[in-house]
Amino acid sequence: MEKLHWTQKEFEAYVLLYAAHCNFFESKEEENYILSRVDSTTYHKIHTEVIVDSDEENLNKIQQYISENKLNQLEKDALIRDIKNVFFADGSVDVIEKKVFNILRKIID
Repeated sequence: MEKLHWTQKEFEAYVLLYAAHCNFFESKEEENYILSRVDSTTYHKIHTEVIVDSDEENLNKIQQYISENKLNQLEKDALIRDIKNVFFADGSVDVIEKKVFNILRKIID
């Protein structure tokens, strides 16, 4: 896989949008939360990429970015907290979101 040329905010947008989209439904609350973390230009640029990529490509890109950019523990903890906030943004967490959270936590930690 070729090197990802994302900024930190683009990576954050990718992970949060992947989390929001994992159950194929992005609620308005999830969208609003993500927009509170990244600007709308970044959101819209990355949104298309997340949807076009397969589930496997999504996870591979996340893993690749983390390995190439050596996130410190504080950055990892903040990212995991933001992922949780996306999942809880609409007031409920479904089975798919729980599974995806566990996968992302393993990749990120």
